[in-house]
Amino acid sequence: MGLRFPMALLGLGLGLGLGLALLLAPLASEAISRKKVLEQMKQSRPKDLKVLMEVPDAGGPRMIGIYGIKPGGADGALRSYSLWEESPSDLNVYVESVNCGVNNPLRVKRTLSAVFVRRLNPGGPILEGNREDHLVWWAACVPEVAGTDPATLRDKALKLGFSTLRTERQEQLPALAP
Repeated sequence: MGLRFPMALLGLGLGLGLGLALLLAPLASEAISRKKVLEQMKQSRPKDLKVLMEVPDAGGPRMIGIYGIKPGGADGALRSYSLWEESPSDLNVYVESVNCGVNNPLRVKRTLSAVFVRRLNPGGPILEGNREDHLVWWAACVPEVAGTDPATLRDKALKLGFSTLRTERQEQLPALAP
């Protein structure tokens, strides 16, 4: 909503206080409405949502969860899913994919400005910068360990055939229009 109002509403003939109240009323109702919408969205989380992480954020907790995991590809190594990202000020749902294959484990993450292709090392070192990628990958590829600290899954990765010695890297591509 723009801030373009007829001059009569800005206080000419109505009094400055009333003019300001009329000017700011739409903004206040928009803020209340946004808060109500965010609360309703929190209450309508998908039934199969699995919470992967909750971390402190400015104004309250930030939560990331996964749902709607679907297999794909000829060999069944691909998975698509929806990622639910909830913060005190916003709610975003992203459709992403992973490759669960032993030869090319990766996560494809899309934002408004870029597509990130992250080649992963399941069972390898977990740092703050790759924790989310591994939480998402494990939840999509091995759902029974969804939400488990990926730093504790080295033995599981070895049993599944991963070397745990791969070099992790990321490619960033420009996002195309949806």
